[in-house]
Amino acid sequence: MKTHHYIFLTAILFVIVFYDQDIGLNLGILGIIYAGLTLFKTSEKNKTKTLYILFATSILSSIAFAWYGDFPSFIAMVSSLLLLGYKSKNRRLKILFLIPVFIINCCTSFCRFFSFDEWLPKKNIPGLWQKTFAFILIPLVLVSIFFGIYSAGSDHFAAFFTDYELDINLWQAFCLFVLGFFIAFNYWNYAVEKLIYKNNHFLDNDFQQDSRIPKAAYSFLDLSAERMSGVISFILLNILLIFFIITYNYEQFYEAVKTPVQLSEETHERVNAVIMSIIMAILVIMFYFKSGFNFDPKAGLLKILAKIWIFLNVMLVISAAVKNYEYIVNYAFTYKRLGVFAFLILSIVGLALTFIKIQKKKRNIFLVNTMVWYFYGTILVCSYFNWGGFITSQNMKRKDFAVNYHLTSVNFSEKALLKYADGKNDQKLKKTLQTKVKSETSKTFLSKIIYYQTIQ
Repeated sequence: MKTHHYIFLTAILFVIVFYDQDIGLNLGILGIIYAGLTLFKTSEKNKTKTLYILFATSILSSIAFAWYGDFPSFIAMVSSLLLLGYKSKNRRLKILFLIPVFIINCCTSFCRFFSFDEWLPKKNIPGLWQKTFAFILIPLVLVSIFFGIYSAGSDHFAAFFTDYELDINLWQAFCLFVLGFFIAFNYWNYAVEKLIYKNNHFLDNDFQQDSRIPKAAYSFLDLSAERMSGVISFILLNILLIFFIITYNYEQFYEAVKTPVQLSEETHERVNAVIMSIIMAILVIMFYFKSGFNFDPKAGLLKILAKIWIFLNVMLVISAAVKNYEYIVNYAFTYKRLGVFAFLILSIVGLALTFIKIQKKKRNIFLVNTMVWYFYGTILVCSYFNWGGFITSQNMKRKDFAVNYHLTSVNFSEKALLKYADGKNDQKLKKTLQTKVKSETSKTFLSKIIYYQTIQ
């Protein structure tokens, strides 16, 4: 099949699965179809290990959306499909260009649509396709456009058609087709500007051979001055960080017990301070270990001091994680407290990658290129796992379990709450849950969310 076949096929499928439906199972099905067609369309030279991994994550993310139908699974599915489509055509382009490429294509799609030679066959369409396109599609589009114009200008003209009842809502079908065509057109027929191809090498992880000459990174400092500046800075920063770790842990674990509100505010403030400290630590290392300075044979002491600073920052992150765990033990699980663990884990990953950057003499962009994939992995983990069910099942073991909070503010907690209602013989709670589940299971097939179909 050619590009235009994929565009029209998926645009028509979009109408079929969304006509008179809510978003649910239908979007998951469409995502699986997009992933399958993308793999089928991809040339053999672009079928790399990365592409197959992205194909698998696209399928799993589409299933996750069909199962939960929530925002994290939607983001996971969209990002997986965009990455899959991007890598299927451009296996060498860096992931950081993904967003600019698709934004530019969405903004220029109207102009590119009228460049028919770029996406429609240049030769005459043979046989049935030619007649269908010439005798049905083009006249139908023109009639639809002018019908809308004339109907808006004359009530009597519109009445000739609105007095007759049709089983099909033509306006809804037309709008769905336009939206589906817009999505399909930009997915299957996107273009990459030459400027992006020319600048792709600037995002390489490794230095070019001509950049491996030891030299100062900044014109206002010579190599020896920059090296000594780094040594002095990291000695002072290590001393400062040691004192901060001591005072930080003393305040967290040895001061008098605070009220829950005070403890919550202080925990968030300290975690924010830790995260900002890690970000600044990485930026400072990027400031010094830039360009040919990475290959300075006399920078051994500076590298040791930088690695010590990374280790101390890891200890700081571990302290924050221990305090967050203690906070959870005392005051239960919440989305924010689990989110703190996610940020702290990403902080550890960032520090580990910074260590690798120094050890392997990588460029600064290596950190960005690699961290993007870890953020993507975090999105996948958030979408695949029922964190709401986990939070509820863990908190219901507590004596101070807040039923209303988990009923109204925690997603996909119904299974755990039904179990809790049965154990406590709480008929009111059980009836509320059954009503909510019934409203979800009564939806039409394509609008269903699979999670609610598994609740007995």
